[in-house]
This record gives sequence, structure tokens and C-alpha cells, in this order.
Amino acid sequence: MIKKADVEKQVKEMFALGLHLGHKKSRVHPKARPFIHSFVNGTSIIDLSQTAKQLNLAVTYIKEQIANDKIPLVVATKKISAKIVTPMAIENKIPFIANKWMSGLLTNFDSVIKNVKTMLKLQEGQTNGDWSKFVKHEQFKLKKQLLRLKRFYGGIELLTRRPDFLIILDPKHEKNALREAKQLNIPVVAITDTNTDPNLIQYPVIANDDSVACIEYLLKKLLVSKPVEMEKKTETVKIEKKEVKKLDKKVKLKNKS
Repeated sequence: MIKKADVEKQVKEMFALGLHLGHKKSRVHPKARPFIHSFVNGTSIIDLSQTAKQLNLAVTYIKEQIANDKIPLVVATKKISAKIVTPMAIENKIPFIANKWMSGLLTNFDSVIKNVKTMLKLQEGQTNGDWSKFVKHEQFKLKKQLLRLKRFYGGIELLTRRPDFLIILDPKHEKNALREAKQLNIPVVAITDTNTDPNLIQYPVIANDDSVACIEYLLKKLLVSKPVEMEKKTETVKIEKKEVKKLDKKVKLKNKS
């Protein structure tokens, strides 16, 4: 349970960064109106007290999923989002799509995995010098193929199976990803603005999704859930191993005596 004081502090942080600034009144989706505090000069002002609750709910959900070994996939192909997501996802070892959503990425996942394996094989060949046995023209063709595969599949090398849930930035822009997730009943956490129907998303976080500062703030909250949980699990395993070693020593001493 999040304390009221913590929520108030969070609201102040979000307000200072401009997370309350939604779209113009003419672009507001009717289903998003309950989450709007007011309109100022024709601009929708998002109710940040609701955003704070949504954010905390989303973070809790992500932590629970990670604790149960569920795999996330971050989808952010809009330029402003992609630049922020890419380094954060790489650092935290989270699969992501930042260039283009390939049709069938979820619904035709077996083909995707084949292409990813081809990409990794080409990368390995380029790195260990296998390409040197080919003439320049063939090397050029291999490089071209690798660059194309990287453009579409770079970021999902860590996926060993279909993701268990998606984290989407701007579901209106990522409508194809949202459609495939819905088709397969894959839950979605999304940073969504006032121009989108929040009812299409299981865990919507309604906020300004057109600002670098806003996106960075929200992603740090959402994506940090993974390493924190993984670190806890690693520490738990270390402690358990230490306890087993202590127990083994006690048993050995007892047997000697």
C-alpha cells in the first residue's frame, strides 16, 4: 500500500516535469475524460493523482511478473521514445523494439525466432572472421542482410520465447503491437496520453508521452523493476547457498564426532 505522503510527493515530481500536459480538447478521446482534471486554454490537464496510482499499480505488476520469471518486451518505435528506451533497455537487459514493429512479431513468433537466429549467426561470422573466405561482393551481400535483420530484430536477441507482457510507449502509435497482443491475450502496460482509449490497455499510465523528461521519468520507474527484482533473486540464491554450506559443515563435524 502506497502512503498518501508518497503519492503527494510523486504528484509534485510529475507536475514539475510536465506530465500533466495532455492533448488539445479536440483530440481528447472520450474514454480518457475521467482522467482529466480540467482544461486550460484548450489543453487537457491530466489528473496526476490518478496517474500516480496507475504508475504504482503498473510497477507492482511488472515486479510480480519478473519475480515469476515472466518475459517483458518494450515497444517504442516513435523517434522521441526510441532514443530513450534503447540505452535503458540494453543496460537492464530487457528485450525491446525501437525501429519498426514487424507484422506478425507476436502472432508468427516462430518465424521471428528463425530470423533472430540467422542474425546472430551472421554477427558471429562477421566477428570471428568467417566472412574473410568470401569474395568482397559476397561479403557486401552478407553485410546488407545483417544490417536489415538488425533494423527489424535488433533488441530482441534475448527473447527465447514469446513475451509474457508488453510495455508500450504511446499505444496509439504502436497500434499493430497492441492489436497482436490483444489477439493473443498478452497483457499490456502502456504510457498513454489523453488521445487514446485507456480501456484497451490492462495497465494504462495516463501522462504526457510527448516530452523527453516525462518519458525518462516514467521509464525509470517501470524498467527499473526488472533489475531490482533480479538482484533480489540473485541475493536470495547466494544466501541459500551459504546456508547450505553451513549446514554441510555442521553435518560433517557431527559425523566426525
